[in-house]
Amino acid sequence: MNERILIVEDEEALRMTLIDRLVNEGYEVDLACDGQQGLDKATQKAFDLVLLDVMLPRKSGFDVCRDIRAAGMAVPILMLTARGQSMDKVLGLKIGADDYVTKPFDTMELLARVEALLRRARAYSNILPPVQRIGGLAIDLPGTTVVRDGKQVPLSAREFQLLRYLLEHRGVTMSRGEILKDVWGYSSETFTRTVDVHIASLRQKVENDPKQPELILTVPGIGYKLAG
Repeated sequence: MNERILIVEDEEALRMTLIDRLVNEGYEVDLACDGQQGLDKATQKAFDLVLLDVMLPRKSGFDVCRDIRAAGMAVPILMLTARGQSMDKVLGLKIGADDYVTKPFDTMELLARVEALLRRARAYSNILPPVQRIGGLAIDLPGTTVVRDGKQVPLSAREFQLLRYLLEHRGVTMSRGEILKDVWGYSSETFTRTVDVHIASLRQKVENDPKQPELILTVPGIGYKLAG
């Protein structure tokens, strides 16, 4: 196993509990006691998953999550929150968290969620070669970068996640509801223009002519697909 997990948590008792359980499960663990230290470690070292508390000194977990994604890093983030309001959970997912657990939580549930996120990340890494080429694009999956005709394309973390998702389903039409659920973590019944807005933004950056896209295709009445 030996996956590396960063715990960003200011409660010492909870940190020690998490360390014991994760080490016993075979994970390598590093620690950060405040948000700024967590962000520094997350962006300077390689981790397979980040356990991130919401209420932290110096920088909130929301800000840390947002900054990690803004840095273009796709490391899975599992947020820990004592808050019960659904809007806080929605906010965490919206800014790039992959999952959340509400305190107090059952340790076995936490471990199951950790393993699920790591399993998903391993599956993604095995599905595709590290560098994919389509049209004039070179998509570096581990490096979370895209190069077009020799020049790097400045994608946001969410745009890269969306492009990767379409790449993983290349040639298959994905509905807006499926994309919304799998990329953003929203209910597929949620009414939002989020998918369309991000598709339009992505096309502006990767298509030769965004008004006549050749890579990211619209399937009328259904959704979108990446050209096969």
